[in-house]
Amino acid sequence: QVHVVESGGGLVQAGGSLRLSCAASGRTFSNYAMGWFRQAPGKEREFVARISWSAGNTGRTYYADSVKGRFTISGDNAKNTVDLQMNSLKPEDTAVYYCAAASRSWVVKDPNEYDYWGQGTQVTVSS
Repeated sequence: QVHVVESGGGLVQAGGSLRLSCAASGRTFSNYAMGWFRQAPGKEREFVARISWSAGNTGRTYYADSVKGRFTISGDNAKNTVDLQMNSLKPEDTAVYYCAAASRSWVVKDPNEYDYWGQGTQVTVSS
């Protein structure tokens, strides 16, 4: 049993910044991935960013095209934590942001491949 919790959401003006944090507890992972997804009302859950650790891949990151150059994902493998630094926020970034963990390090974008999910944190960007 793994518990995932994220925090750091809020309401910000366009162009502002937020930093989301996520922690997985209950079990220590070695080869795994942690990712951020977001979901706006009436829309499908969307991949945002991911970081993974494995024997041949340490801290490898991937980003959705929509957030490249603005968001940065980072993590601590030993602590099973991951942060998402969001800069230059736009109104279209408004969504509930979810942190997820996968027991397979190669997964990236598909939410169905993640095993554990946080409760979500609301990010609202006003114009």
